[in-house]
Amino acid sequence: MSSTASEDPGAATATAPAGTVSAAYALRWPALFVILAAEVMDLLDALVTSIAGPTIVRDLGGGGTLIQWLAAGYTVAMATGLLIGGRLGDIHGRRRMFLIGMAGFTAMSLACALSQSPGMLLTFRVLQGLLGAVMLPQGLGLIKEMFPPHEAAKAFGAFGPIMGLSAVGGPILAGWLVDVDLFGWGWRTIFAINVPIGLTALVFGLRVLPASRPDRRLHVELTSAAIASGSMFLLIFPLIQGRELDWPAWCFVMLAGGLVGFVLLARVEVLRDRAGLVTLITPSLFRKRAFTGGLAAGMALFGALMGMSIVFTLFVQLGLGFSPLKAGLAGIGQAAAMVVGFVVSQPLNARFGRTLMHVGELLAGAGFALFVLTLHLAGDAVGIGTMTPALAVLGLGMGLTMAPFFDIVLAGVDDRESGSASGAMTSVQQLGGAFGIAVLGTVFFDVLSGSGATSRVGVFRDAAGTAMWVAAAMIGLTFVLTFLLPRRAREDAGGH
Repeated sequence: MSSTASEDPGAATATAPAGTVSAAYALRWPALFVILAAEVMDLLDALVTSIAGPTIVRDLGGGGTLIQWLAAGYTVAMATGLLIGGRLGDIHGRRRMFLIGMAGFTAMSLACALSQSPGMLLTFRVLQGLLGAVMLPQGLGLIKEMFPPHEAAKAFGAFGPIMGLSAVGGPILAGWLVDVDLFGWGWRTIFAINVPIGLTALVFGLRVLPASRPDRRLHVELTSAAIASGSMFLLIFPLIQGRELDWPAWCFVMLAGGLVGFVLLARVEVLRDRAGLVTLITPSLFRKRAFTGGLAAGMALFGALMGMSIVFTLFVQLGLGFSPLKAGLAGIGQAAAMVVGFVVSQPLNARFGRTLMHVGELLAGAGFALFVLTLHLAGDAVGIGTMTPALAVLGLGMGLTMAPFFDIVLAGVDDRESGSASGAMTSVQQLGGAFGIAVLGTVFFDVLSGSGATSRVGVFRDAAGTAMWVAAAMIGLTFVLTFLLPRRAREDAGGH
């Protein structure tokens, strides 16, 4: 193990072998703030386009599918990039890849802000997701390198408050930026705000992040990555475009091809492992009930969460006529309750484990049902006050479910498999989000075009209510799949 030079223990030029801990690294806490800045940029960008979507469409055109693609394109690109992002850091050095990812993410944010057409914006949005996938895994690896074991838990613990603050404040900030129309930029400011954050993080990152020694013996497994990314595209594209094209036969062929692609991926990984070649995912994981069940549960869980978010935003803006800022404020009950669920779950996870997830799933399902009931009872008078109780129940349930999810899934895999399993689960989190956006968004717009309601609000109530029932069904599927997971998390769980 190499540590930083004794003359300047915090020097940015100090090197340590990838994966080792440099306990003497003096600038580890300032470096953590740089890493957290990257996390904030990603979290905000994952949330803001649903709030700004209707405004973007009014400016650039593109219709409802553009709103879906702005969110789903980013998450699919992120899911694809995460499959190889961590390995790129191992090969070329985590500091280098973090800074490259940060620079690229910042540049693509500016490009999004300057886009003049739906095609331009979507292209830069996808590139933004790919570069985010290069940046984010390096931060976690750098934390493990910089912090000694007794401080690592505190460092990873900083992600919780940051995620909570972003979940609560992100949509409100996005709505405010769109409404206040700074410099006449309108929706463009939701992307432009990343530029000063990114440039500041780059300047400080060059100074405070430690350099790891690259391991050139490793390489990226591109064949499996290509199969995985192609399968994701085949799955998501027809779900979003099919409605607009009146569901031609090739849409169903693509869907089937996507499912076949994932089966092919598992087979290729097994064959490469038998041949002694590098694999993208450790093949033995596919024989673990906890892992395969976790993949399916993650798709359903994060699909319900992300899909619900975009449907809710479309409902309150297009149906109820809320401004972007008011739309952001309308969701604060759910976001705050989700943070409460995360906090409450921490001391309960070790004791109740999988049972805690089941309780959360029941609450989330009840929240969806209560939301639909609220829409029915309130009629055209539905507003923030009437929706907040249901959203709070939903958010609390989601928080209780999501907080222990990764640690419980990883409890069912061997230590040597945990790194591969963690990477795959993180990628599935993104893919599940894209899947939910595609499915629930398509249901929403499909019902919208065929509703028999007599009032504008009634039409949107029908569309939102139907989509929420689909989300509730996803949570019901998650409840069943949770029985495949281990009863308890690992004793040393944390930081995932």
